[in-house]
Amino acid sequence: DQCLIMIRVTVMVDSEQHYTGIQMLGHAGLADDHQDGQEIVCAAVSALTFNMANSVEQFTEDSFEVDQEEKTGAFCFRFTSDISSGSQLLMNSLIFGLQNIEEEYGEPYIKIRFKEV
Repeated sequence: DQCLIMIRVTVMVDSEQHYTGIQMLGHAGLADDHQDGQEIVCAAVSALTFNMANSVEQFTEDSFEVDQEEKTGAFCFRFTSDISSGSQLLMNSLIFGLQNIEEEYGEPYIKIRFKEV
């Protein structure tokens, strides 16, 4: 009987393998019977993701959309314009950080997949 909420991360990539967006499910929610590590993973994923979105807004001219649902922990970020080299670097940094978390904690906490759009 697993009560854990896994963070499911889907990274959107274009035909040239550039990251065009990211979607997450479950990263804000905590199960009633949470396990050690779960809160750390949730906090780390949230911090990395929000920092990336805020950095794109602060340091680039690129336009994007963000959809967020507090209750389910759903978060979706996608670029709506051409992606500058600055935004590509920020997305690369985000994915690198998330992959490090996945390597360290892995299942049942976080799962990253890539989807060509």
